[in-house]
Amino acid sequence: MRDVDLEILLAIHKTKLWPIHEYSPTYNEDDFFDILEFLFQHVSKPLDGDYHSYNDCGMHWKTFNREEGRTEFCDKVNVVLGHYEQKFELSLNGEVLQKPEQGFEYIFKADVPSDDPKIVNRVSAATLQFRRHGSTLHDRRQAVRDLADVFEYLKPSVQRLLTSKDESDLFNLANNFGVRHHNDKQKTNYDEALWLAWMYYFYLATVHLLLRKLQQDRSRVEREDSAKSVHSKKLAGASGDKNKN
Repeated sequence: MRDVDLEILLAIHKTKLWPIHEYSPTYNEDDFFDILEFLFQHVSKPLDGDYHSYNDCGMHWKTFNREEGRTEFCDKVNVVLGHYEQKFELSLNGEVLQKPEQGFEYIFKADVPSDDPKIVNRVSAATLQFRRHGSTLHDRRQAVRDLADVFEYLKPSVQRLLTSKDESDLFNLANNFGVRHHNDKQKTNYDEALWLAWMYYFYLATVHLLLRKLQQDRSRVEREDSAKSVHSKKLAGASGDKNKN
């Protein structure tokens, strides 16, 4: 039999969480969510096996499907979490995350509109760090900083899309409100829990907007170049026909 206590210790660096029926009365919120994430990593749906009637032993399963098991586990856990006083959900990647504010659900379901891993990985990491259960104000501040860094990385490409005042206003959020830099000019006398959430959503929406705008511009340029190429070939063909005549 596998040593579940040891596996939990190695995975989430905690003891006295297993067996669940024994220790669950002592769980705090993070313990409960950590156990859900641990169970997600090990759950599978039983598909085929043999029934053992001796001593009412029950089914002995032989084959399993991990993906189906994880999907069903997520569905059932999220029904339970739906009754919790705080808004959390178990993602299909097995992380317990804070549910987005109403109206922002789509932006978390949408793929980051970029093929650049430096952008996709940074935005994904910032999203996980901000929404992960147990995230601290430091974690959230770092998530905002990471999104501001993505905007900095995009700056050369998006300069033509923004006026200098627009650009200044965007960076003013992170640069002057105790997020990106540390100096005596920083503004820190504000409710971080509320305003960091606002800054995060603002930057995330702005990054998605700019990336989609850049995609549209590239597609338009490609269509125009294609049309020019077709036109040039037609002109060359017409010129060749005239020379034959």
